[in-house]
Amino acid sequence: MTDTAAEGRPRIEPSTRVLLHDLAVRRDRDEWIVGRMATRTFVALPAAGARAVELLGEGLSVARTARRLRDETGEEFEITDFVRDLAALGFVARIGDCPVPDAEPPRATLPRLRPHHVRLALHPALPVFVGVLLAAAVVVLFRRPDLLPGYRDLLWSPHGSVVLLSGAAAGWTLLLAHELAHLVTARAAGVPGKVRLGTRLQFLVMQTDISGIELAPRRHRLTAYLSGIALNLTVASVLILVLALTDTGTTTHDLLAAAVLLALLPLPFQCMVFTRTDLYFVLEDLTGCRNLYGDGLAYARYAFRRAVRPRSFGVADPSTRLPPHERRAVRLYSLVLVVGTAACLTFMAAVTLPVDIALLVRAVRGLGPEHGLAGNADSAAVLIVLGGVNVLWLLTWWRNRRSRRSAV
Repeated sequence: MTDTAAEGRPRIEPSTRVLLHDLAVRRDRDEWIVGRMATRTFVALPAAGARAVELLGEGLSVARTARRLRDETGEEFEITDFVRDLAALGFVARIGDCPVPDAEPPRATLPRLRPHHVRLALHPALPVFVGVLLAAAVVVLFRRPDLLPGYRDLLWSPHGSVVLLSGAAAGWTLLLAHELAHLVTARAAGVPGKVRLGTRLQFLVMQTDISGIELAPRRHRLTAYLSGIALNLTVASVLILVLALTDTGTTTHDLLAAAVLLALLPLPFQCMVFTRTDLYFVLEDLTGCRNLYGDGLAYARYAFRRAVRPRSFGVADPSTRLPPHERRAVRLYSLVLVVGTAACLTFMAAVTLPVDIALLVRAVRGLGPEHGLAGNADSAAVLIVLGGVNVLWLLTWWRNRRSRRSAV
């Protein structure tokens, strides 16, 4: 650190008092999660660290906080460095008489939506309602298995362009609704949240950043993680119940069957926990891991290096620093991460890319007056949907890559 930077920091004396921002605290096993909802920043602290935050928040000076902790635990603590660490996290508003510069909070999606507007999203009766709808739909399908949708139901129109464009529009609408379900439940818990586009391996996805939900009670956390899946199941259940009331062979029946399938198609993707899907966050929460993906990736890299160079020295197992329950989960997850990622990338190289290229080439060749209006419309639809998705994937990947580099 330069002398100029050191001089710019407020001096912390034994008599210095600090003013903390509004912080939330939650106990998690043997640690405490302390964080600031406004900036979606949180940290895991031992009991002594959480107690230090409490004492500083009560207005005790640095020296009195250290003395109180020594009396309570019998150990010495360097509170001066601890205050600097809290300031670096953005938890401190003022040190003595000197305000601490505060970074601008991340912009939230739908900022005018307040927790009291959507408090029903966390009502205990809501999961019961979803369960009743799902059970009713299962009973209907059991009694009328012909209503179970198949891939042919997506081809509800003889015009390929109509099927492709309407399917893309409905699919993206459901995807947005899925992410808004996460946003609404997180907002009900007091977490701002932001919806944005992202990439996971070869997939273009919408994702909702609800960092800060870690500070909420477990029921609220799991509700926020599972709300998107619950919305898809609710939509599919309602459509199945309506589908049972329509006549087979009608356009309405065909459209409803296609909509049911579109609502259910994203659910198998949620099982791909190696891409940090909704079920990944449920798994992370239930295992008590702080960063299951990051720690699993670090252990997979360590295992690979050890396999390639068995006699390599100086390479420490990164999982040994984790508590035993996290260590077991991370090592098992690293296997899922490697196998799942390899399978996805192999499928992309062997199937997805060749099919995409073939479809695009066929669409380009299908343009021209000799193919008629229907042929041109179908080719244009393929170019718009498939080409648009691939271009959007590249732009999103490049934007996120630049954002990560600028953050570093």
